Amino acid sequence: MRRLALLAALPLLFAAACGTEGDVTAKTEGAAPADVKVTGEVGKKPQVAFPSGKPPATSSSKTITPGQGAQLKEGDSVVANLTAYNWDGKANAMSGSTYDEGAPQLIKVDSKLPTVVHKAFQANKVGGRFLAVVAKDSLTREQMEQAKSQGADTSIASVYVVDVLGVPTVKAAQGDAKDADVKGVKLENPGGEQAPKLTTKTDESAPKKLVSKTVIKGGGPEVKAGQNLLVQYTGKIWGTDTEFDSSWSRGEPVMFQIGTGKVIKGWDQGLVGVPVGSRVLLAIPPDLGYGKNGQGDKIKGTDTLVFVVDVLGAY
Repeated sequence: MRRLALLAALPLLFAAACGTEGDVTAKTEGAAPADVKVTGEVGKKPQVAFPSGKPPATSSSKTITPGQGAQLKEGDSVVANLTAYNWDGKANAMSGSTYDEGAPQLIKVDSKLPTVVHKAFQANKVGGRFLAVVAKDSLTREQMEQAKSQGADTSIASVYVVDVLGVPTVKAAQGDAKDADVKGVKLENPGGEQAPKLTTKTDESAPKKLVSKTVIKGGGPEVKAGQNLLVQYTGKIWGTDTEFDSSWSRGEPVMFQIGTGKVIKGWDQGLVGVPVGSRVLLAIPPDLGYGKNGQGDKIKGTDTLVFVVDVLGAY
């Protein structure tokens, strides 16, 4: 799906997520340099001004805006917006921002993060903003090699401004499921936090127009265009039962912006207006999917796509 481009990790923070905590020697005490100025409201892309001179050789962090929500803790999956900068003492250029990409990221708070970032998350609350300076001392040898392979310059510091949006706790749509069959396509709803089972092997002809059927109606607010959705989903091809994508198989939900052309038209049209907490069955004809060119080796230009989507949150 086109949304995959939105999920590309920002440079060093996620390149550094492959090391082991035992190798980390980052110095995490003390605040980030006081002369680094972060301005702007939480929820909007920040502006960062750097002091003159060389960047620090050690890592540090500080809270910019205290949050008023729940305290973050080890193991949380946090929805956050990130803005990254290269602090080289010269250009100090921004290297990426989820505000520009159109969707926040889901970040697991664990020891796979650089130590300074790992501890900074645990020192902050939902609704807050913090600054983390990641220098070489936060990276293991393996992390540095991976960062270099991705084109990052590990001789300079990376600076991250992190806005914490929330910590989702619901893992699947909850509630009683309605009849979910659509012309031979079947959906089994086991309940709890288990993945629904979608079967698209059928001799019935595929619908020529979009089908959007709410199987479980959530109790949250209706999804609005421009919001960033947190979802679990499975996608199959009508008539073949071929699965081409599934967040359930990867073991974690994904986020994307809805109603703005960031994903296929069938998702934009079929999910806007759905209450948060819902499970939705979508049958998407080719013109609202990937068009006559299809997508990769799995999806042909004539394929009708079938998705079951659990809308877990909207931000």
